[in-house]
Amino acid sequence: MADLVGFDLSGSFLTLDSGFNGILNKRRIELLEMIPVIKPNRRGTKDEKKLERMYENFNEQVYKTRFTVERTFGWQDTYRKLVIRYETLDCTHNGFKYLAYSVMNLRVVFGENSL
Repeated sequence: MADLVGFDLSGSFLTLDSGFNGILNKRRIELLEMIPVIKPNRRGTKDEKKLERMYENFNEQVYKTRFTVERTFGWQDTYRKLVIRYETLDCTHNGFKYLAYSVMNLRVVFGENSL
């Protein structure tokens, strides 16, 4: 899809859950010249050296950014008006998005119990 649009994704990160952790998936991502960020699946491993090898190429800062983005989309999905788009005008839909984001930020700043 990125090729059809004309995006060059080489050198960009691709983050996935630990369910996709595997050599085959990592090699496929690297063949596309992207950087895989897949949280290692411990699979009950207790050996410290093996755990260190699992986590040596894992970029935790990029993975945390992924969580932040997914959490924002999850908060956005709590507003039915944003999930099911009733408005035909983009400016109206964007206005409701800005309103929802403002409410989200107010909850973070003042705490959910105070609203």
